[in-house]
Amino acid sequence: MSLAIRDGTPDDAELLAPAFAALGYPAEPATVRARLTAMLTDDRTARLLVAEVAGGVVGFATLHETPMPHRPTPVGRITAIAVLDSARGTGAGRALVETAEEHFRSRGIARVEVTSGENHAAAHAFYRHIGYADNGLRFSKALT
Repeated sequence: MSLAIRDGTPDDAELLAPAFAALGYPAEPATVRARLTAMLTDDRTARLLVAEVAGGVVGFATLHETPMPHRPTPVGRITAIAVLDSARGTGAGRALVETAEEHFRSRGIARVEVTSGENHAAAHAFYRHIGYADNGLRFSKALT
């Protein structure tokens, strides 16, 4: 098995659509492309990582930096991460997170956060297993 992490582009949309569905956010490739194009064009602090096993895309992570007035450095955020069910246990998720941490560290960022929906218990166990701690609550409100 050859696992590789690379930078992704909107051109990866068709390959990434199944991973978006695995995350619980199904979308047509054209929609994924449009969202990635907006994210990577409008936000210079955003990055898309793609995980490949044996040349096939098996997962992704999106990264963002968020300046915080109460912290000395921006916070690095893994804003989305997903690995296909068929690739769980291959090390793809761990490699995505480690690459994200290396990226943030290289930019002088001192803290990384990842959020996960309440229904993703396996993801919560994974994050705890690789050293992440529960820290606070996240609240949201739909504005539509």
